[in-house]
Amino acid sequence: MISGQDESQVDIFALLDELRAIAQNGLLYTSDPFDRERYGRLMKLATQTYAELLDAPEASIKAQLLRELAPITPKVGADAAIFNDQGEILLMKRFDGSGWCLPCGFVEQNETSSEAVIRETREETGLEVKVKQLVGVFTRKPSAHNGLQTTIGIVYLCEVIGGEMRLSHEGSDLRNWRIEDMQDWHPSHEKYARAAYAMWGSAEVLPAVFE
Repeated sequence: MISGQDESQVDIFALLDELRAIAQNGLLYTSDPFDRERYGRLMKLATQTYAELLDAPEASIKAQLLRELAPITPKVGADAAIFNDQGEILLMKRFDGSGWCLPCGFVEQNETSSEAVIRETREETGLEVKVKQLVGVFTRKPSAHNGLQTTIGIVYLCEVIGGEMRLSHEGSDLRNWRIEDMQDWHPSHEKYARAAYAMWGSAEVLPAVFE
């Protein structure tokens, strides 16, 4: 989440995400010197605009963007929906001030999304879980509220099988909540939680959500 930005800027962040993807993909694949110049100019414009909107040095923005060596694609994250017997969901308050979230994180190299959700839950909560069912695959597009990049969230209904609950360096609080009582959600995580709760409370296996 980008603090201090207005929702009227949603379109500019979505546009910048697409422009810098075109520029970076072009620089990756083209061998034509004229096209490289055009893509370089497009990259510079995107970098300058990011720097102005985020009040950050242009050089650091450019360095961060150019760390992407492969084609620019959405980031893929894995999220764990863990309920107790009362139907309360386990949430972590993020240190970055962006609200309460399900245990989650990006899928790493040579790792499946289900392996990622087990690892991230262990790292963020100290709990060992097993994956019970896929809840859904959700797309979060860039905006002033959502962040700078398109993100795919793969949400799993998980069950605790061991471990001991503890905080990690990524969170300042960790507890079970009734979904209705939580007012400070990390972007899209209320949607994830409600979809998972509908599945958790059903006696039958519900179809996964894709959007």
